[in-house]
Amino acid sequence: MKKIQIINGPNLNLLGKREPAVYGSASFEGYLETLRTAYPQCRIDYFQNNVEGELINKIHEAGFGACDAIILNAGAYTHTSVALHDAIKAIQVPVIEVHISNVHAREAFRHVSLISAACLGVIAGFGLDSYRLALEAIMAPEPIIKH
Repeated sequence: MKKIQIINGPNLNLLGKREPAVYGSASFEGYLETLRTAYPQCRIDYFQNNVEGELINKIHEAGFGACDAIILNAGAYTHTSVALHDAIKAIQVPVIEVHISNVHAREAFRHVSLISAACLGVIAGFGLDSYRLALEAIMAPEPIIKH
């Protein structure tokens, strides 16, 4: 059984309430149950925090054998955090960066990710389904993951 750690950053606790035109009207907790049902062969753990240091602590905790891969939506820290980049580079499991919205169709400051270079890949713009696409990459019969 693959162990997958999903980590969501700041303001993603407000999914379903925050800017539904951009992020949709579903809560992440509801979507998480859908993922767990669709992928019974995975143990999917979930962590959300608005504090950069707590996200780094969770990456460190998960990244040394506690899971097989991390799906990370760092929210706004994507565009500002060298510390998250360094945390991803320091661990031993692959990280897939995800975004609910197409960040390249939004404000110019969202076009730059400081964490992408440290991640295995990036999936953006498919709503909450971006997380499922990341799981598909992790679960592919011919593993895409070559960290």
